[in-house]
Amino acid sequence: MKQVSHSTKTQPKLSDTTQQNLKMYALAASAAGVGMLALAAPSEAKIIYTRAHIPIVVDGAVVELDLNHDGINDFQIYNGYQGPGLRRPEGSHGSNLTATPEQASNRIFAAESKGRLCAAALHKGQKIGPHGRFQPGKSIMIMAFASGNSVGGTAFGPWLKIQQSYLGLKFLIKGKVHFGWARIKMNGLGNEDFVTGYAYETTPNKPIIAGATKEPAETNANEATASAQPDFTHASLGLLAMGAPGPSIWRREE
Repeated sequence: MKQVSHSTKTQPKLSDTTQQNLKMYALAASAAGVGMLALAAPSEAKIIYTRAHIPIVVDGAVVELDLNHDGINDFQIYNGYQGPGLRRPEGSHGSNLTATPEQASNRIFAAESKGRLCAAALHKGQKIGPHGRFQPGKSIMIMAFASGNSVGGTAFGPWLKIQQSYLGLKFLIKGKVHFGWARIKMNGLGNEDFVTGYAYETTPNKPIIAGATKEPAETNANEATASAQPDFTHASLGLLAMGAPGPSIWRREE
């Protein structure tokens, strides 16, 4: 019997240019895979911000803040006024804006005003964290106070001449300390003020910056992901340069 010889298939020999273009394509495809993985990776939220426009009505109901929306009120703000009456002589008036922790372990960032410990009016960008000065115990914290009559009066508090500032807040979530802030727009003591937003840091014991609505690292990560996206320009040019024979090299037999 005659042996039947079978033809053997050999790999096509590619030109140097074609091989270089294929390498560029493989690198671009690999970079695309890495970029897609970066986009698909979930980003854990660190700062939870709530936009608000809550009126703090003069002599109205207290404003209660539930920073993490768990159904437990964490702090309250009250805008009080006292006119002439049983407690005040004729012509005497008093106004006060106060902030108070609603839970026993919650605290408010403190500052002194005329020898009294009051609720601090923090500027945007100020750090609120473990080394901050907080009230020593649960108590009513005066933000601004004024009282007087035709003869004279007194006024004190860090918020007296403030148009907008931040309360620094410390509270517990499931027994762990978290930090937050509340932004207050002032219209002058004795007038209606507003809570215009509040936020808290989800990582226990991690400081938060007054006015921050997201982590700086989150912004940097978004920029890094954008810059990591692959540039297919060179690989596409390489494939176009191969022309019509390009796809056929995968099927050609010697």
